[in-house]
Amino acid sequence: MAVAAGALPAADLFAQGTTSDVRGAKSLRAHAQLRGLLVGCAVVPGKLHGERDYADLVGAQANILVAENAMKWKALRPAPDKFDFRGADAILAFASRHGQKVRGHNLCWHEALPDWFAGTVTKDNARQIFTEHIRTVAGRYARKLHSWDVVNEAIDTKSGRPDGLRKSPWLELIGPEYIDVAFRTARAADPKALLTYNDYGIEEDSAEQTAKREGVLQLVQGMKKRGVPIDAVGVQSHLSASDPLPGAGLREFVRELGRMKLQVFVTELDINERKVEGSVAERDAAVARVYKDYVTMMVAEPNVSAVLTWGITDRYTWLDAPKYARPDGQPQGCLPFDANYEPAPAFFALRDALDSRRSNEQ
Repeated sequence: MAVAAGALPAADLFAQGTTSDVRGAKSLRAHAQLRGLLVGCAVVPGKLHGERDYADLVGAQANILVAENAMKWKALRPAPDKFDFRGADAILAFASRHGQKVRGHNLCWHEALPDWFAGTVTKDNARQIFTEHIRTVAGRYARKLHSWDVVNEAIDTKSGRPDGLRKSPWLELIGPEYIDVAFRTARAADPKALLTYNDYGIEEDSAEQTAKREGVLQLVQGMKKRGVPIDAVGVQSHLSASDPLPGAGLREFVRELGRMKLQVFVTELDINERKVEGSVAERDAAVARVYKDYVTMMVAEPNVSAVLTWGITDRYTWLDAPKYARPDGQPQGCLPFDANYEPAPAFFALRDALDSRRSNEQ
């Protein structure tokens, strides 16, 4: 990694402070704004309106929000003929009060589909239901959102298909053109939101992730050639503190997207430390180093314009679920704020990384 621990104690690698030291001009949003960047996190509407400490933290630190689950099909579609926008509307209302932008996540994914989906959607009606959903949802928030993750995680290099497309319900019901249909429908419904393709496992230079990154690039290049409206690519960035830091392959990927006039968003950043040994301070330092090195590398590229973490406090991270938890059962420290809403070393590392971007005032 570019930042080495050297002889410094782990706890001294990144300056630490208290919550009062990280508000206002010292917040992530203030530092990002000076450098023309957006910084934010995934949020849960019930916590925004039911937990004051959580809401205060999100309001103070983020200038862009994304729904963790509230804009997915399962949340929005309780029945084939019904939409429930309460959670999504609550996020928009909170953002409006706090001067924040909002990303939509997502219009098309192979997961988080409602329970009625399998028994209702067929090859005969899939395209109609698909386009109706996108028109209704994107249309409701037209001209109110910064961007939409239009299609999420459509590439799976293990699918055995020459085009690398994941064998998803949408592929099976509509065919490979479902991606173009989704983007064209979204553009017609909202001509202002930045339309984004979003994916994971494309950051590292392992053989598997290199192949998937190439698959994403080929997908996007094909869309551009066909005149499909796409404005950005989201790099999810669920990283591990025990794995090699992403480097040359991802940089070239971002630059190639830049040559295609596409923005890049870091959309779901968190750093798991499930395999990192040592004290809590040592584990926190390992996570902070990845935040510092990774975000510094990404924001050095001029077409990277937003950095969002998948949550803001360790209190609610998905990485403590049994499937992803540490073998020793200890909670993970993977986000900018700890479970008590105090800034973790990751906060200061992330803020330093944002500061590495050339200031708008320079």
